[in-house]
Amino acid sequence: MIKAILFDLDDTLYPEKQFVMSGFKVVSQYLSKKYNFESDDIFNILKDDFEKGLRRRNFDVLLQKLGLNNENVEHLVRMYRMHFPKISLYPDAKSVLELVKGKFKLGLITDGYFITQKNKILSLRIEKYFDTIIINDIFEKISKLDIQPFLKALSQLRIEPKNALYVGDNPLKDFVSSKKIGIHTVRIKRENGEYGRIENGSLDADHTISDLRQLLQVIGEYKISPNGEKYEKRI
Repeated sequence: MIKAILFDLDDTLYPEKQFVMSGFKVVSQYLSKKYNFESDDIFNILKDDFEKGLRRRNFDVLLQKLGLNNENVEHLVRMYRMHFPKISLYPDAKSVLELVKGKFKLGLITDGYFITQKNKILSLRIEKYFDTIIINDIFEKISKLDIQPFLKALSQLRIEPKNALYVGDNPLKDFVSSKKIGIHTVRIKRENGEYGRIENGSLDADHTISDLRQLLQVIGEYKISPNGEKYEKRI
């Protein structure tokens, strides 16, 4: 029987592209004021390159295109990572969190720069939903590829792995260690998500859904009555 649900953050509860565009706007406004460029022109360069698949070197390429060879790219990266984003929950995420709160113990496990992930959580106003929040700070070189974040969350929730379910979107990282220690896994495969088109076979989750509201049906499959029959009633 599932007693706890652990969630990933980016592209599971909100569209990560929202954060990216929010950061691009902050950087665009900064460069616009400093160098007298049109903010929208800068933003559109960043957006177009991102949509063409450019990752990690976005600001390097931007500065080259603008001819700003003396601008400190690391400053732009810090500005991007540390800004307070304008982001919002997926509608299905909001409805599911409100429905399962109080019925299950809830946890959040996310990787990234601590201040970046913390600001996302604050902007989304989701702390109220969770009994534990684990941010794997990239500087500490711990991620969801390690079992420790999952063990820590389970310990804080006082839940055995067999009674927990983890929901994430990235088959390259989210389910490797969670499955290793016996946590049930669900992949949310969003059409426009960063990892929505990735197929990863044996490293994928036990279940795959396209809308978080389908999670309720998955949970129902684990709710077994004392005589071994499935409960008809769903939460």
